[in-house]
Amino acid sequence: MEGNLRKSIGKFMGGTKKGYQTAFHMAWPAVMESFFIALAGMVDSLMVSSLGAYAVAAVGLTTQPKFIGLCLFIATNVSVSALVARRRGEDDRKGANQVLLMAFAFTVLAGMIISLICVVFANPIIAFCGANEDTHESAVIYFRIIMGGMMFNIITMVINAAQRGAGNTKIAMRTNVTSNLVNMVFNYLLIGGNFGFPRLEIAGAAIATVLGTVVACVMAVCSILPGKNFVSIPYMIKERVRITLEPAKNMAKIASSVFVEQIFMRIGFLTVSIMVANLGTAAYAAHQVGMNIMNLSFSFGDGMQVAAVALCGRSLGEGRPDAAKMYGTVCQRIGNMISVVLAVIYLTCGALLFHLFFDEPEIIAMGVDIARVLTIIVLLQIAQVIYMGCLRGAGDVVFTTIASTISITFIRPIFSYLLCYICGLGLTGIWLGIAVDQFSRFCLTTWRFKSGKWTKIKI
Repeated sequence: MEGNLRKSIGKFMGGTKKGYQTAFHMAWPAVMESFFIALAGMVDSLMVSSLGAYAVAAVGLTTQPKFIGLCLFIATNVSVSALVARRRGEDDRKGANQVLLMAFAFTVLAGMIISLICVVFANPIIAFCGANEDTHESAVIYFRIIMGGMMFNIITMVINAAQRGAGNTKIAMRTNVTSNLVNMVFNYLLIGGNFGFPRLEIAGAAIATVLGTVVACVMAVCSILPGKNFVSIPYMIKERVRITLEPAKNMAKIASSVFVEQIFMRIGFLTVSIMVANLGTAAYAAHQVGMNIMNLSFSFGDGMQVAAVALCGRSLGEGRPDAAKMYGTVCQRIGNMISVVLAVIYLTCGALLFHLFFDEPEIIAMGVDIARVLTIIVLLQIAQVIYMGCLRGAGDVVFTTIASTISITFIRPIFSYLLCYICGLGLTGIWLGIAVDQFSRFCLTTWRFKSGKWTKIKI
């Protein structure tokens, strides 16, 4: 009878006890990694805010063009994680290493080209993003330094993507946590010129970020030196792994859809960002801190998504669609519990969070309104991010592309414009538009996950 009761409870909770343990073991390093990345972003803004609201806005203006520059590599890394996870499930070590080798070569070549373009055309890029007179010069300086040093970042990203797919989420966590600690230390030294270091202000924040990525890159490369790891350089040398057409075709099949998704997503994000820039520097500064707080909640969903990609991909590679569904549900249940806790924090501590960054009553008042909307957003955001991870891990990237394109590229800007300008709600209207976007993606991904069609896709 006790055994039947345990099974009933497991069924009610959406998975077995072992399923929860496996998901938690896989997810916690990725959650910590994503959390520290988001926390470092908040600390960046906090340290930069000592220079004034204009500095927070200037750094925020570089966010969307930076991610547009990273779109190709984000898409590549999604394909790497999905394919390595599938090859791990199939026990095809050589195939997994072929994927990493191909992705690494492509990343280095494409990275040099995109980095050069961003550095040369930084001035018109930032102007297009809606910079004002008091933010333009600082934003250009920050953007040039960040994108000039992007090679270290993208190499780290591709290696960590392969390690996550292989289930080695702790490696990615260590590299990113260390990188962010280095970033924070040099932020303190270079922004204000402490302990004899030069006072570089905005440029110091950018240099600190690049120094952090250099350390992460070294650690990531070192992680593939031991021959015992599923993806490793000694194995590639021993087995004479070469770049071939087959892994390139499989990567392109997944990455092309994700790339289109990323581009359209960034168009939507950039459109809304320009709308906020038109509201003035104070509004953009409040918006930027609000986005940092939202990224903090996203980090929990992103960490659970990493576990969902690896576990669902591996289960499908083993021919276990039932296990893939179970792991997806388990990750979702854990995410739901986290989102409720965060919603309560945002609802009760909104003013306190924004007061850490600003003293101006006008900006804090806008921040309180943002925090109230975030209470709703976080409940939808974490859930849809985890479902997206399940679908991507299965290779169902066509659906995720369509869902993201509809919601972010069209629904978010349209509702943000209507609520901000037509209804006269200002910055609060922008954030309500973001909430509508999250609700749309939540509905679409929930429907797709429950349909089970994603478990039948071959990659």
